[in-house]
Amino acid sequence: MSARLHSIAMLTASVLTAMAVGSPAAHADAEAGSTITQTAVLQGSTTASYFWDDSSGRAGDTGLPAAGKPMQKGLAASPSWPLMTEGYVIYKGKKLPFFVGDRGPGNPSNSGVMLDLDAKTFAELTGGTFNPDTLAVDGVGGAGHIKIDYVVTKWGGGVGKKNYPVAYSTGAWAEKDANPVVQTVSVKLPAN
Repeated sequence: MSARLHSIAMLTASVLTAMAVGSPAAHADAEAGSTITQTAVLQGSTTASYFWDDSSGRAGDTGLPAAGKPMQKGLAASPSWPLMTEGYVIYKGKKLPFFVGDRGPGNPSNSGVMLDLDAKTFAELTGGTFNPDTLAVDGVGGAGHIKIDYVVTKWGGGVGKKNYPVAYSTGAWAEKDANPVVQTVSVKLPAN
């Protein structure tokens, strides 16, 4: 195949993949409250906590996130998924994107807390307010954990378990997974 035809084939495959796997365009025409079926890599539910690392060392801050990206809305920590894994979370009808930019939660993952959302995303999902002075979420009655649904739309390319999350203590975050799960999922879009 010529280099030009190869480039066109690669571009076409990339566009089709982006349209089919979790991109906003894949369900732009779907109505709120409707159910769509799409190819994704994983769908499930878990308990999520929140964190905010601003590299200050305050409020339990551990420094710059593991992926080397600055702390930002949408950055989540996983105890086992590869860094730069992408997807979205759904909580009480609200759907927000995330990407795995850090490792954690540590010990809470032994008790089933398998996703640590950034505090700004947690605040938006719960109706709270991110407090930059304390790095906490105010207005949620002290709630630090919520039950969320998640859809992983793309696995990160590095080490980590490309399947249902497992506790940090298993060490799965440091192992190369050669058998990533890919499944067709049905997702009910939140009513707006």
